[in-house]
Amino acid sequence: MFDPCPTARVFAVPPGADFPRMLVQGLRDRSTGQPPEALARVQLVVNTRRMARRVRDLFDQGPACLLPRLSLVTDLGESLDLAQLPPAVPPLRRRLELTQLIAKLLEQQPDLAARSSLFDLSDSLAVLIDEMQGEGVSPDAVRQLDVSDMSGHWARAQAFIGIADNFIDAGQNALDVQARQRRVVENLIARWEESPPQHPVILAGSTGSRGTTLMLMEAIARLPQGALILPGYDFDQPDHVWRGLDDALTSEDHPQYRFRKLMTQLELEPDQIQPWTGDQPPSASRNRLISLALRPAPITDAWMSEGPQLTDLDSATKDLTLVEAQSPRSEALAIALRLRQAAETGQTAALITPDRMLTRQVSAALDRWNILPDDSAGLPLQLSPPGRFLRHVAGLFARRLDGEALLTLLKHPLCHDGGERGAHLLHTRDLELDLRRHGPPFPDSISLTAFAIRKDVPEDWVRWLTAHFCDQQISGELPLADWVIRLRTLAEAISAGSNDETGTLWDKNAGQKALGVLTALEDEADHGGPMTAHDFADLLGALLASEEVRDRDAPHPHIMIWGTLEARVQGADLLILGGLNEGSWPEAAAPDPWLNRQMRDKSGLLLPERRIGLSAHDFQQAIGAPEVWLTRATRSDDAETVPSRWLNRMTNLLQGLPGQGGPDALAGMRARGRQWLRWSEQLEDAPSIEPATRPSPRPPVASRPNRLSVTEIKRLIRDPYAIYAKHVLRLKPLNPLVQAPDALLRGIVIHEILEHFVKDSVLDGALLTRENFLKRAESLLDQHVAWPTARKLWLARLERIADDFLAAETARRGDGGPVAFEAAMKLVLSPLDFSIVGRADRIDRNCRGALRIVDYKTGTPPTESQQAKFDKQLLIEAAMAEQGGIEGFDPSPVAGAVFIGMGGTYKEVPAPLVKEPPDKVLAELKELISAYLEPDQGFSSRRMLHKDTDIGDYDHLARFGEWDRTDDTMPEDMT
Repeated sequence: MFDPCPTARVFAVPPGADFPRMLVQGLRDRSTGQPPEALARVQLVVNTRRMARRVRDLFDQGPACLLPRLSLVTDLGESLDLAQLPPAVPPLRRRLELTQLIAKLLEQQPDLAARSSLFDLSDSLAVLIDEMQGEGVSPDAVRQLDVSDMSGHWARAQAFIGIADNFIDAGQNALDVQARQRRVVENLIARWEESPPQHPVILAGSTGSRGTTLMLMEAIARLPQGALILPGYDFDQPDHVWRGLDDALTSEDHPQYRFRKLMTQLELEPDQIQPWTGDQPPSASRNRLISLALRPAPITDAWMSEGPQLTDLDSATKDLTLVEAQSPRSEALAIALRLRQAAETGQTAALITPDRMLTRQVSAALDRWNILPDDSAGLPLQLSPPGRFLRHVAGLFARRLDGEALLTLLKHPLCHDGGERGAHLLHTRDLELDLRRHGPPFPDSISLTAFAIRKDVPEDWVRWLTAHFCDQQISGELPLADWVIRLRTLAEAISAGSNDETGTLWDKNAGQKALGVLTALEDEADHGGPMTAHDFADLLGALLASEEVRDRDAPHPHIMIWGTLEARVQGADLLILGGLNEGSWPEAAAPDPWLNRQMRDKSGLLLPERRIGLSAHDFQQAIGAPEVWLTRATRSDDAETVPSRWLNRMTNLLQGLPGQGGPDALAGMRARGRQWLRWSEQLEDAPSIEPATRPSPRPPVASRPNRLSVTEIKRLIRDPYAIYAKHVLRLKPLNPLVQAPDALLRGIVIHEILEHFVKDSVLDGALLTRENFLKRAESLLDQHVAWPTARKLWLARLERIADDFLAAETARRGDGGPVAFEAAMKLVLSPLDFSIVGRADRIDRNCRGALRIVDYKTGTPPTESQQAKFDKQLLIEAAMAEQGGIEGFDPSPVAGAVFIGMGGTYKEVPAPLVKEPPDKVLAELKELISAYLEPDQGFSSRRMLHKDTDIGDYDHLARFGEWDRTDDTMPEDMT
């Protein structure tokens, strides 16, 4: 197939060309005139299974021929008796062993990293070990690095890598995947040196970015009939630029750096790299433009000398479209519109981006037209239904069961799907309402059984619920094998339901993938050691996150979503390069906790810029396609974005070439993009809807309330609409599912503490001490508050104000004492036939027989001015007391009324009974109530709130936000 050659034999395909198609075409051309079996003697080595499938598909399209022998780089030598190498150690086993090692390190040096980073550290160390083995770097190379002038962290990291020597220098029977692959390649090269194969051996599609692959490429290029075929080789790059790519520290991020490294190893010059076929790239002028734009940073002055020589910029950019959207959503919608057009016209189109959020947004936008793209990446297993389900079940071991975790699992589509799913959902709905209304924040078997009795829930469902959800938390360590068995058993039982039928947890593609993860973890569990429930949940989440599952639904045959790796082996009429912002494409270099950039360079490891260089090469290949879209969002998360360095270089170069029409060409690219953005905006354009007016409903008088509590008078004054919603519409706010130690709970508990303490001290004055007060407080807090942190915080606040409270209480006892607690109050306002009801926290009687009303406040007590105008609780209670409105008390004079503040500081605020005497208060109350019994009086929303930032329970019903307090109310008669 090849003529004898004194040098290594290397061919290349230019950027923009469909590499697999040109590869197959070149093989057919070189087989012309040869016997049919000549092609079958060719050994074709490719770097990915996707490439192998594409090459086979292209051969299948005809004409008929004998196929070459296809193999992968990673499969070379597997069929040969090279050294009887045992199978590689499973990566999961190595990861579990490293996890134990790092766990011990964190126990000894807790300041090194948080415990939650345990699995991230083990992953990064596993990657480092793989890299060292793949690049042939021994632990000694790292151990001998001089870190004396660096921070102590790097010295510790260096020492720890030394601890991992036994993994790096593994024996013959314990080779990792990378170490075994390198050993296979070394043995294969040794055999070739002894007996070189005489048939053609071609390695195609690899850039040689990894040491083992580069070593293999060198060996194949020197075989008698060996050849390399490089993808995306820049034939337009001048020799002096190639020579400037020798230093990795300055050139690693250049798209052609790896080819320069290969040429140096093979002692080749750039002009010795020959085109694989005679076909021209889709746009040779665009390739020249991009080649100049991507010159290494130290020699971008070439723009000044070579830029004027660029010609035919109109041809280079006529099929380029630049979309600069205002937001990621706008970008995704514009992309979806273009993909839809491609689907209508039969054009093959692919979105290429490493930004998975963008791909999900595009997929969602395409769903409105029932277009399902062929997404090569699929869905992360942890986000699939089985993945989420397993993570939620594992969470039962790590945390105390709360209402949110319970209902999250009960509502999951895989929960109780073995049978009677409908009845299960009805019981779950009733349980949710019950938990919102009655609690507790942390359900247990007792509270769930009480719910079952109240709602008459089937006994078998409740038994299943309590057996599999309650008391699952485990505080200590267990062997990993026990955790896996517990998880699998519990997950299957929860999925099956109360009827003991088999659930569908392991069905479908995602379920089978999740079962595979658990099975692999179970097989390697002996290497994991003991761990806590939190560590097991983190490990499970990390393992699920590393897997992906593809939907089996038939996707659209012409609309694809590719990652940058898939794009290397595919071709399409239209390529959309999306998410071209720094941090997205190229992705930011991942931080390395073990070796910094300088240490990596000295030890012979890959630099962080390697990934950027590979991404640059992907960009250079993709932008040379027949038609290309370049898209980015100018803002994301309310912050401006930075355009990708390659896009920035291209636009800057075009702006600087006015003599060749560069600015006009760039303007044309942007104009085409803006047209699509305008169309996407029109697609999102919604009809204008007038904002709601400020409501002031006027229901029939017969429907208005004829009874209010004392505390609701304040709301009637400040927010009458809330009274209308509660008493006329009879709407009640739904309590939050996730209960928290909020102000309401604190108020209830503090009231109960004070009531019990004061009651006890009335019977025995010796109990009026700080010790007894705090003892009573601690007891009731333990009883009613389920959150340890809140208990300690609230007890500390009580300790701070205990002395002031006791001193004031002793003074009050000097003039009488308590005679009633939680006293019921009711007063009928005549002739309105309207009842005012309430309950006084505490009523004292002084030595002269007059009453004193006490109300406890855990928040800030209202000032006297606020009491006079709005917060009239104590004033109304005093008037009710003098009218005989307290149950069990005759009409009595009121000597005083006081708010006792039990917040951060102790505070007493008396009611202004002198300025606001009971007769005046009663008259104003009747006037207020009678006004709201008039047919033409509306219940206005947010009439006189204390602050604009105050939030009402019914603001969403009043559509507050579409109007504000400056708007006039709009009365509306309700029928």
